[in-house]
Amino acid sequence: MQTTNEVVAKGVVERSFEFEADGETVPGILWRPEAATGTTPLVLLCHGGTQHKRTPNILGLARRFVRHLGYSAVALDAPGHGERIVDHEQADARRRDLERRVTSKSGAASMERSPDDKGAARPFVAVGRAVREWSTVLDHLEKEGDLVDERIGYWGVSMGTMIGLPFVATEPRVAAAVLGLAGLSGMPGGEEREAAARRCTVPVLFIFQWDDQLMSRQTGLDLFDAIGSSDKAMHVFPGGHVDTPLYERDAYDAFFLRHLGR
Repeated sequence: MQTTNEVVAKGVVERSFEFEADGETVPGILWRPEAATGTTPLVLLCHGGTQHKRTPNILGLARRFVRHLGYSAVALDAPGHGERIVDHEQADARRRDLERRVTSKSGAASMERSPDDKGAARPFVAVGRAVREWSTVLDHLEKEGDLVDERIGYWGVSMGTMIGLPFVATEPRVAAAVLGLAGLSGMPGGEEREAAARRCTVPVLFIFQWDDQLMSRQTGLDLFDAIGSSDKAMHVFPGGHVDTPLYERDAYDAFFLRHLGR
């Protein structure tokens, strides 16, 4: 893993890096407390579809976990996202399609896509590749030895849950996960998602929007029900896919403190 840049601002060290996985260069960011003198708990942050590792939500959460909890945080550009976009026309079509769906006033799980949105109906991401990349970045961080300890959490909603469920279900180093804004249908890979959910046994906080335009209420409830953990909670809010209130971040803090400590 090669460092490409490092800056310090308001007590947070932000280190950009890249590594090779399955023949591709994967760019990422590691955030650390400036005052840290040893290992810290770590939260892995997975962005949503059409977003990237520096999207405002990811940046806000990373800096919050560093400043409020004394944790470290890591984000990667998922395959086909951020610096890894190869087909910009297709990426723009997917972004337009998603924006149209999440700004509609009705549930859009069965909403017809525009024929002009080339490739929009295809899966947002190569889930298997993304899962392997998250395990690879943990391998690299472990080799550095003095950065993070065995207390590792995962945060990822929407596409972050499509990646996160199979990752958390198969990665024994992850101790707790915040997931949500996803269901068993309305997104590609429902059968695989259900199988991964049933294998997921770590504590889970599941976030859901009651009026989500991308899926029905029932499919979100079905996914939560399928999660195999005996320690799980579902927080449901009114509003659409992007309307989760900012105060829910207090619940993220409390959840990770409970399961990862300080």
